Amino acid sequence: MFFTNIKLAKKYNYLNEKFLKAYDWLESHDLNSLPAGKYEIDGGDVFANVQEYTTLPVEEKKFEAHDKFFDIQYLIEGVEFFGICDREGLKVKEAKPENDVLFFETPDTYGHVILHPNEFIVVAPEDAHMPGCCMDKPASAKKAVIKVRV
Repeated sequence: MFFTNIKLAKKYNYLNEKFLKAYDWLESHDLNSLPAGKYEIDGGDVFANVQEYTTLPVEEKKFEAHDKFFDIQYLIEGVEFFGICDREGLKVKEAKPENDVLFFETPDTYGHVILHPNEFIVVAPEDAHMPGCCMDKPASAKKAVIKVRV
């Protein structure tokens, strides 16, 4: 799975060396057995955060975006409703530049994908996204979020 628009597909090379290192890391590790934590892939340019969490209702989640990194959000276990939209025009609720994250008010309309194990979505800095949402009721999930420096 890959989700973007033509403007961003022309702007970014989603098969450059940094992305290929991230994909290789995902393919070469037993992700089910990795404990939660941070894993270096290519210094500060490419690294993974393995997370174990409980998905939550959409009403309890926030849209977010990053300026310095792409996210490759790879679901290892569980099922996740994942909101996505263009961040242009969204109202910022909170900024945490030290963590490279902006939180936005939820827009009236947005798209979504449903992630199952071994599926991922690549989120560009221009994309606002709302990860970690449940389908029907909260459930356990495990994910690797690969950060790729712009």
